[in-house]
Amino acid sequence: MASGVTPARGAARALAARGSGISRVIERRTGLTTTGIYVLLLAAAVFVVARLLGNQALFMLTYGALVVVGLAYVLARRKLSVETRRSQLPSRVRQGQVVTVQLGLLARRKVNTVVLEEVLDDHLGASVRLPVAVLPSGEEVTHEYSFTPRLRGVYTVGPLIASWSDPFGLTRKTEILSPATELIVHPRTESAQDRVLSREWEDPPVRPPITKPWPSGYEFYGLRDYVSGDDPRRIVWRATARTLDLDTGQGRYLVRESEQGITDRVSILLDTGKAHHSPGEPSETFETAIRVAASLATRHLKDGFTVTTHVNSAQVLRPMRSQRDGIRLLDELAKLALETGRLNEAVERILRNTRRDTHIAVITPHLDQAATGRLKLLIDRGVSVVLVMVVWEHTDPIALHRAGQLGCNIVEVSASTSLQAVFRTVISQAGRR
Repeated sequence: MASGVTPARGAARALAARGSGISRVIERRTGLTTTGIYVLLLAAAVFVVARLLGNQALFMLTYGALVVVGLAYVLARRKLSVETRRSQLPSRVRQGQVVTVQLGLLARRKVNTVVLEEVLDDHLGASVRLPVAVLPSGEEVTHEYSFTPRLRGVYTVGPLIASWSDPFGLTRKTEILSPATELIVHPRTESAQDRVLSREWEDPPVRPPITKPWPSGYEFYGLRDYVSGDDPRRIVWRATARTLDLDTGQGRYLVRESEQGITDRVSILLDTGKAHHSPGEPSETFETAIRVAASLATRHLKDGFTVTTHVNSAQVLRPMRSQRDGIRLLDELAKLALETGRLNEAVERILRNTRRDTHIAVITPHLDQAATGRLKLLIDRGVSVVLVMVVWEHTDPIALHRAGQLGCNIVEVSASTSLQAVFRTVISQAGRR
């Protein structure tokens, strides 16, 4: 269900990704540069010619080339006496957020012709290379760069690699100066409301009368006596005045209480089935579905509701209620990957375990006959359901037809859709019915 990269594996992968050609592979394993490889091949060819001709001078030329390569290898093995630092990175950032990093290299001994490289994932940006020609002992060189994560996920910044060569350029040594740091990129979120928060319930019009008083917000519920701890600003002075006894000067302080709506329990079902999402890496429809799920979850947590998130294979986390829990939920959404499970299996699981007073948001690019039947059972039980269809150029029209027959609110979104606008349009129309 989740996919991530640990810093250790990220460092190994970063080193392997620095070059995939034969010369790069040989350089990583032997330390020989392309020039060094050519010198050795030329020496081998000259040695063969020397054996065929019996020429002593050609033998001496071959031995001389081997001595030069060996000397270059020894010179390049010198230890790099430096101290490095990387500015503190945030552990979590938003998709599209600019992150600034500062690198520092302090020489404990004179350093010559060293190239520093900060390895970055392709979704973070291009790797940063900093050549250092000469750095005297005791001096420090600093470099600042920035990157912008283009895709949610778990990535590594680094490792910081130093590479240097011998004076002849025949060999090169690479050393990791600073390990990789893990970075979690949260998906983008928008302010989107997917339910009617009043007594004008959405389709179908018959709903279980499950309503509770709420301290503030939404629709008017009624008046009650003031108790210690209530906000004095909620006192209704006109109603209080009606209870005033003119003879004794005593009365009841009455405070306003609001209507919470149908329920404070919300379940979000995100279709992670690989079969019907758009192809490609990343999948456009899957990233759009992640954006919708993250937006709805953060909005409901902000409103103080209990949010449970499901994918095809399992429930993502325990039910959450506070905005602090929203950070953990965004962490999990950042790690989600496509899987082989089917949507109808998740709906079946929710059908068995979900209470009737739960609002469910189903986010999917496709609706087959099996999933439609199970969603219909949920709706017939009186469960509030909103169906978010992620559409793209190959969306099946039959799936949209099945969605229309369910009788619940349907929101169609695409990669370029403004969630706030499209949800406001659909839900406001539902509230007026």
